[in-house]
Formats: sequence, structure tokens, C-alpha cells
Amino acid sequence: MPLGERGGWDKSESRYCGLETEFDDDVPRLLSFNLSSGGFDFVVAPLMDPTYRPSLIEADNGSSHVLPFAGSDLVLSPSQWSCHVVGKISSWIDLDSEDEILRMDSETTLKQEIAWATHLSLQACLLPSPKGASCANYARCVNQIVQGLNNMQLWLRIPLLKSEDDSLDVDSNNLMDSWELWNSFRLICEHHSQLSVALDILSTLPSANSIGRWFGEPVRAAIIHIDSFLTNAQGYPCLSKRHQKLVTGFFNHSVQMVISGKPVHGIPGATTGSVANHIDESVNSVQRHPLRPYLDYVGYLYQRMEPLSEQERIELGYRDFLQAPLQPLMDNLEAQTYETFEKDSVKYMQYQRAICKALLDRVPDSEVSALTTVLMVVGAGRGPLVRASLQAAEETGRKLRVYAVEKNPNAVVTLHSLVKLEGWENVVTIVSCDMRLWNAPEKADILVSELLGSFGDNELSPECLDGAQRFLKQDGISIPSSYTSFIQPITASKLYNDVKSHKDLVHFETAYVVKLHSVAKLAPSQSVFTFNHPNYSTKKSNQRYKKLQFVIPRDTGSAVVHGFAGYFDATLYKDVHLGIEPSMATPNMFSWFAIFFPLRQPICVEPGSPLEVHFWRCGGSTKVWYEWCVSSPRPSPIHNSNGRSYWVGL
Repeated sequence: MPLGERGGWDKSESRYCGLETEFDDDVPRLLSFNLSSGGFDFVVAPLMDPTYRPSLIEADNGSSHVLPFAGSDLVLSPSQWSCHVVGKISSWIDLDSEDEILRMDSETTLKQEIAWATHLSLQACLLPSPKGASCANYARCVNQIVQGLNNMQLWLRIPLLKSEDDSLDVDSNNLMDSWELWNSFRLICEHHSQLSVALDILSTLPSANSIGRWFGEPVRAAIIHIDSFLTNAQGYPCLSKRHQKLVTGFFNHSVQMVISGKPVHGIPGATTGSVANHIDESVNSVQRHPLRPYLDYVGYLYQRMEPLSEQERIELGYRDFLQAPLQPLMDNLEAQTYETFEKDSVKYMQYQRAICKALLDRVPDSEVSALTTVLMVVGAGRGPLVRASLQAAEETGRKLRVYAVEKNPNAVVTLHSLVKLEGWENVVTIVSCDMRLWNAPEKADILVSELLGSFGDNELSPECLDGAQRFLKQDGISIPSSYTSFIQPITASKLYNDVKSHKDLVHFETAYVVKLHSVAKLAPSQSVFTFNHPNYSTKKSNQRYKKLQFVIPRDTGSAVVHGFAGYFDATLYKDVHLGIEPSMATPNMFSWFAIFFPLRQPICVEPGSPLEVHFWRCGGSTKVWYEWCVSSPRPSPIHNSNGRSYWVGL
């Protein structure tokens, strides 16, 4: 059964816990004991007798022999094989051995076992960890296999290891970072989407930065070794705080748990004896499975997690899903899009706060009855900012005259209905026009807009507000008054594979809006482009160029950069801000996800070496676009030259 139902969680969000077993040629008994009696969800079981070697069989029997698999496909139903068994490929195989017989035996056996697993319709197979630093032949063979696989995932077993440079007890010639082993293997296999990782969780853990890299990798399983468990005061197994945090992180990323090893906690009532698949016929069936306390503890960690907030539940379906950014200037938005944005009450509360402060600054208490502030909402949509403005006027006791300027004729219909319904006819004037073309009858004290995209200026707020600035008074206020874009390098294996699946250049040169989830943020974000409004500069240009240098913390180890996450932070007015940059993001706001700029070829960065990145904002008469590249540690091509793949239409 799954690790327990949780309040506020859907059944599909349950997590599963399996058990690594030894070879057993009685698979139904293996399942009965570990699943029915033990409560585990699946077994990671060897498919082949571990004593089998193709070269010995051929020497003894010639060519006629039956392979020593763990049982016929008929001993379980197809759904039992598929749902409850992960095939464990023989751990003795070594495809990069100097011994040619062992190497050939390994290659033959690997292919035979994968073929058998495919025949059984298994969902996944666990590949043994590479035996040494060189794994080229092993990776080549796996790469051949994945080219012909249907849907089965191959989990490459990798220990979660990284020696620290300053560890006194570590031989400096023997420093190891197991991520580099995975990276070599994955690069040889060209980031194949059916190759993923099963991490061996040991009793000691590397630094938090080093572990963080794995959350951007395709980790499908975490194998927790029994010797990772501590003992609590009652004699039951538990995990250290760092291990608990790691397991919780894996739960959040839908990673399956697997328990491995022999029980070491002498718990009353538990069956003693060897590993999980050894069954003494004389043992009373009422007695507990020897590894059940470990399963119970993992289940306890899962059940005590905070349930997802309503906002997180809404966003679940968008996690790591690439979306093309909106083109609100070139295209008219649909009603459903407006409705989604209008539900973001936090955003409009911030706007209302900013407008309140602007009105109080604009109109002193002594002139409240005499002065009427002219406020223009440019890009009014279906009216949420009109409502926020009028509520701010009511809150501050200031008089207001509002112009609602909107180019989308469909949204204008809704605006007219809203004004009539609310009785705002004497206060609000609706203008059906592009703000860049409108000739205003009077100048505005306050100009309010919500033209910001995930990267701040990527929905052409600078161009729109420059066009609208001519009808703002010289001392007028723009809300927002400024905004800045930010980027940071990320490992994002899933996003990279999703872009790569299109097999063309265009998708690698497109920026995507995405709810980032399975990513590793490798360094703090840095600011890119800033725009201020109103902008009275005589040399006005919205083209920009920025060179940035990121240094990935040394204790992270090497890391692969698949692209850059982009964010923005906006100052609405004075100290009222709005944004999605992680270190200062506005809480509980969902109007914007991050933006993702992919790299055509992932860049590997060594510990402590700088990553030098270049970003350009370019513009022509009909479009605005971004270009980007990396110049160090190795140069990448310029992405999206001349806006050939991705642009925003003016």
C-alpha cells in the first residue's frame, strides 16, 4: 500500500516504498512475503541467478541451455510484474573490465536481462553502479539498449558521495564526486529521457549544495541503506535531521523510496533472520516482517509533511511544463486568461497600496475637496486595476477621474458592463484604443499599468509605457516606477529533454514560461536589465546588453548548466514592490511563473570556476527579442541571433 493517505492530498500524489531483495526463484512467495505481509509496494529483485556466466554455460552445454531467470512470466500476472517488480540487473557485471571474458559476459548478460524485463513489461530496471571512473563501454551498451526500449526506465545506481576537499581523513588522490560519474554516463547516452538515477543514500551525506544538484537531475529512486538509520530511545529506527530533510525533499519530487539491507535494530516481535526474501517456514505468519519498522518510519516522515497549499495544488499540473510566453500586444488575450490573472488578489492588493500612497503624496489633506486626480489605467483588461484604483480613492478619501485604455475590443465589452454594473459612469471613461496611438484629452497625474512579464520587460512594458508617457504630466507618477530582470544558472534535466524532443533549433532559442520544480539553482540570481518610468532621457533606448559572472560554490562540486531561470522584481511606488525573484518574491502571488532560457548544449562547470554569461535585449521596427550565450568556461553559440526563432511582436 502507498505510504499513507494524507489530509489534503490526492491519492495520485501518494509515494511508494519498495524493498531491495536477493535472488529468489520463487517470485510469488517473494511478493507475498514482502508486499502482503511486509506492506511494501514493490520489490527490486534480481531477474537472473547471480552465479550465471554465459561463458561457463557455453563451455559446458554448447548452445542449448535455458537461461536461469527467477521464474517464468506465467508465475505472476502481467499487472503484478509491471506494478510490483523492478528488475535488478546482476550486480557482478563490469562492462569496462580489463578482463575480456568478464567484459563479454557482462555485455551478453545485460542484454539478456533487459530483454527478459521487456518481455515481462516491467516499468523499470536497476542498473548496477559503474565499477570505476571509466564507464564508456557500459554507457555505450546502455545507449544501444535505450534506443530500442519501449517505455521502460533504466535506473542507474549511483552512490550519493562527494569527498570534501578539506576532509583530513580522505586521501587527496582518492577524492570522489559520484555526480561526475553520472554526468559522464549521461553525456555518452546523450541525455536520453529513459535513463535516470537511483541514488544510494549512505550513512554520511555530502554538503547541502552538493546534494542540491541532484534535484535538477532525473532521480527516480532513493535507496536508503539500513546502516543509514539511527536508533531512538525506544530502540526503533530513525534518521538524522539531515537524512530526514533529504527524504522529505525526495517526496516533494515524486522519488520512490527503496529500503536495502539486513535489519540491525532488535525490535520485539519482529522476525529475525537474514534478508527480506529469506523465509523460515517455521516462523509464525503473524510475526512482523523484519524490515517493517523501517517502512513505518519512512511512512511516518511522509505523513507528517505539510499538505500542499491551495495555490500549490492549482500549480501542480504546471510544474516543469513549458509554455510559450504571452504576446499581449500582438494578440488579444482570451477571457480565460484574464480570469486567471484577475484571481490573483495579492497582486491587486499591492497595486492598491501603491495607488493609495501615490494619492496621499499627490493630494495633501488640505486640498482633498478641491483637487481631482486624473488616473489612467493603460491596458485595463477587464477592469481589475480600475477597481483597485477606485478602492484606493475611497480608502484615502481622494477624488479621482479614471480613464481605462484598452486595445482588446472583446475586453472593452466587459469593461462597459462592469462600469454600468458598479455605477462608475461619472468617474470612469473607457477608451477603446492602443495606448501608443491614443490622443488623450488631458494629462494624467498617475499612470497605472500591468504590462509586466515573467522577465519584467518581455511583454513590451518599456515600449508601451514610452508611448503612453506623452500624456503623463511632467511631475506625474508611473505605477510601476521601475522593474529589473534577474537570471540564475540552473540544472534542469527534464526541461532540457523536453526542449530537445522537438529536434530543432527553434525550440532551443525560445524562452519559456515554466513553473520550475525539478531544478537545481546553482548560484544566486543576478540583475540583468532595469527600466525606469517615466523615462525623460534624451538618449532613450530600450536595447540593453549585460555581461554576468556566476561562481558556483566550491562545495557544490561540478555541475551542468542546462539554461537560465529568469525572474523580475518591480517597484510599484516607493516601498511597495511586486516580484518573483526567489530571495524577495511577493508571497502567495501566482500571476507569473519564471522564464527559462535554454542552452543548445549543456555547459559543465568545474567547482569554483566562473560561468560567464551574456544577455542582449534587441529591437527592430516590428519586434523585440533576446539573444544569449555563454563565453566561459567554454563558448556557446549566440542563441536566437536577429530574433530568428523567438521574438515579441510590436
